[in-house]
Amino acid sequence: MVVYRPKTTLEQWRILQAVVDYGGYAQAASALNKSQSSLNHAVSKLQNMLNVQLLEVVGRKAVLTQAGEVMLRRSRDLTLNVQSLEQLAVNINQDWEPEIILCVDLAYPREALFPVLAEFLPMSRGSRIKIIDTVLTGSTEAVTSREADLVILIDTPRGYLGEALCHIEFVLVCHPDHELASLTQPLSTNTLSQYLQIVIKDTSETPDEKTGWLKSEHRWTVSQFDTAIDLLLQKVGFCWLPKHKVTDLIADKNLVHLQVEGSAFKQFTAFLVCPSPEQKGPGTALLSQLFLQHREIDLPSFDSSQNN
Repeated sequence: MVVYRPKTTLEQWRILQAVVDYGGYAQAASALNKSQSSLNHAVSKLQNMLNVQLLEVVGRKAVLTQAGEVMLRRSRDLTLNVQSLEQLAVNINQDWEPEIILCVDLAYPREALFPVLAEFLPMSRGSRIKIIDTVLTGSTEAVTSREADLVILIDTPRGYLGEALCHIEFVLVCHPDHELASLTQPLSTNTLSQYLQIVIKDTSETPDEKTGWLKSEHRWTVSQFDTAIDLLLQKVGFCWLPKHKVTDLIADKNLVHLQVEGSAFKQFTAFLVCPSPEQKGPGTALLSQLFLQHREIDLPSFDSSQNN
């Protein structure tokens, strides 16, 4: 394998940037605490090595050539990437995670997710965030496998603790022109079993059939709630969906809420779980704190004086 050996150095590119940014060799030399002759030599050597003229003197000022503008723009990306790489090394030495894996159940409202991530960004120190959508058993496995740093899921697996973030209601819906909408309400489970149900695919490779929502023998499986909604809008099937996903569609009479015997709706609680709290890094801890600050649930208050 042929190893490429760069002809230029980062220092030469930084000097070129300084000459342009400060408006000339003298000003750049003062800012960098270097001699003007050393800056002239560095830029001259850079141009000779590339066989491209980057600067030309107009009057008493060095200005970029057309080629120089292109090369300078690309050089800024180069030096910025090196700076980010060096900062990443500092973060690693300070135990700041280079990557945080966040698994989020599809039922969790994205309207609650995005503000947290937006607030985290300026404090993230360059840490990458990997967001993985999970459903049902797949959400549980994200915790038990301990491959994720944080998991938002419905209910918590045995042996793990979680912080409640919000309540999520599921409602049964179909198109207003679907036959189910014209039947006497509430509907029995036997009636529902005669119609096509749209279900969301469990992201686990070994799904637990005991989990999930009401199922019909005749069902189609999709991977996203949005796909299920698209099918419903085409008058295909019925589906249990998070209320926040269909509130506007119901209000606009594009979908209808079906009443079911013994279950007008199903309510669940979304929890934030750190699968390996003993290994929680500072980035994960900060992101977890932000989720708790943004949570949309009323926590019970305890008066310690009542125990006295």
